[in-house]
Formats: sequence, structure tokens, C-alpha cells
Amino acid sequence: MASSEEDGTVEEKENNNKKRTKSTLATAWLTFYNIAMTAGWLVLAMAMIRFYIQKGTHKGLYRSIARTLKFFQTFALVEVGHCAIGIIRTSVIVTGVQVCSRIFMVWFITNSIRQIQSEESVILFLVAWTLTEITRYSYYTFSLLHHLPYFIKWARYNLFIVLYPLGVIGELMTIYAALPFVRRSGMYSMRLPNVYNVSFDYYYCLIIIMLSYIPLFPQLFFHMLRQRRRVLHGEVIVEKDD
Repeated sequence: MASSEEDGTVEEKENNNKKRTKSTLATAWLTFYNIAMTAGWLVLAMAMIRFYIQKGTHKGLYRSIARTLKFFQTFALVEVGHCAIGIIRTSVIVTGVQVCSRIFMVWFITNSIRQIQSEESVILFLVAWTLTEITRYSYYTFSLLHHLPYFIKWARYNLFIVLYPLGVIGELMTIYAALPFVRRSGMYSMRLPNVYNVSFDYYYCLIIIMLSYIPLFPQLFFHMLRQRRRVLHGEVIVEKDD
């Protein structure tokens, strides 16, 4: 009996050591990732400010930052992996929708249709995204380091009230501006007859995506409001099961 108890104790210690090692590695990786993403969005912010000071116009701004924007926004796919393997306790679906919608806006709308790159709506969502991401990644970084300044926590859970709707308005206006070009060019569409016997109209796909904002935006926005009450005011929020 004593031998089996000792074996169990040793095994339990080994498991605890493995968990601590995994936790340390996960924290180190997340700290590095969030520092890198904070720096990346700060670089984007500085590039936008410098461009506007030098040129005095927003026209051409997107093209000047496109490569950096595409890299850091696409790299955010890593966050879906964080949720999937459990090192971040957040819904994979919610994170996936948010990240993929951003990537879609960058690659399949703004980057693909040059005619809309100088639209004011593009600058609107770029500014909203940039301020949001600098605040968000800074918040995560300082939280992981256990030195979270109150003003960063305050910014994280207050600025979104303005920035989130502005970003959504910018995205919707950009998609709307893209519709005529998509319809004329037939880009990303498949017409019958074809080898695969499949029809797809990107124009109508974009309209459906715009309509999807109606149910999705309120859910995500009110989720953030609940988080705000919990973090800033200490309220206990009970999430209802669907």
C-alpha cells in the first residue's frame, strides 16, 4: 500500500510539473505575441500619421501601409489557434468570426479592388482598427506581465463604445462602395456552364455579408458591454445558455 501511494504521489508531482511548464511556456509565448502585435499596430499608426503629415491627404495612404497591414492582420489567425488548443479561454467561433471578417475586408475587398482604396470609409475602419488593436494588445501584454495601468484598462473597456461602431460603419460603407466594381467585373464569381457545374455570384455574397452585420454586431457589442461592467464595475455577469 505504501509503495502504491508513493507512486501516486510521484506521478501527481510529475503531472503538476508538466502543467506548470506548459503554463509558463504558454504565458511566455502569449507575452511575446502580444508585444509583437502591439508594436506592429503602433508601426501602422505611425506610418498613417507620417503619410498624412507629408502628403496632406488620405489618398494613397492604404497602398503605403498595405503590406504591413496584411501581415499583422493575417497573423492574427494565430489567435484562433490559441482558443482551439485552450491556452486562451475564449470561444473559437467568436474569435474566428472576428479575425476572419477582418482578413476578408483586407484581402478580398480593399486589397482586391484598387478603385475603393482611397475611399474615406477605408480610412475610417483603418483608424478604428488601429486604435482598437493598440489598446487591446497593450491590455493583454500588461495583464500578462501583472503590471496593468488603470488608464489602459479604462481605454480597453471604454474606447470600443465609439471605435467598434465606427469600424463597422467603415467596413459596411467600403463593401457598399465595392459593389458596383464587383458587379461590372464579375470578380470571384462563377457562371454556368462550367466544369464544376457550380454557380457563385460574389456580388450577392457581399450583400449577404452586409446583412449578416445586423444580427452579429449587436451580439458582439453587447458582449463587450457585459465584459465592461464585469471588469470596471465588478458586476457578476451570468451568461445565458443558447
